[in-house]
Amino acid sequence: MSLQDIPYVLDIEKEAFTLPWSKDAFYNELTNNHFAHYMIMEINGEVGGYAGMWMIVDEAHVTNIALKGIHRGQKLGERLLIELQQAAATLGATRMTLEVRVSNEIAQNLYTKLGFTSAGVRPGYYTDNNEDALIMWADLPKAMK
Repeated sequence: MSLQDIPYVLDIEKEAFTLPWSKDAFYNELTNNHFAHYMIMEINGEVGGYAGMWMIVDEAHVTNIALKGIHRGQKLGERLLIELQQAAATLGATRMTLEVRVSNEIAQNLYTKLGFTSAGVRPGYYTDNNEDALIMWADLPKAMK
């Protein structure tokens, strides 16, 4: 992801999330956060999705992952997450974690399919409706590197 991608990513953010990140948040991630790594998925020459993570020592923390609505249900989210896992492993991560809304069963099913397991709950994590977040972890196989 580059600074030029931010307007397209913001459109996806607004469509995908009830608490979308701001332009300043993405700008800060790309310019000031040395732990941050972001990628976009181009579909037919356009930004169709994106994913981000923070690399802290040997752990990767997924910050966000989203696709344009017209691209959902085509297994592109799975492909994007696999790319993120491979990038994390290449950067030295042995584990990956994320938070997901307890009500988001579609995302939870994808994460489980890709090796994530539940490790607990963060009560009231989402400030828009005080919903809990499920904490999930996955080991990253050395073969991904």
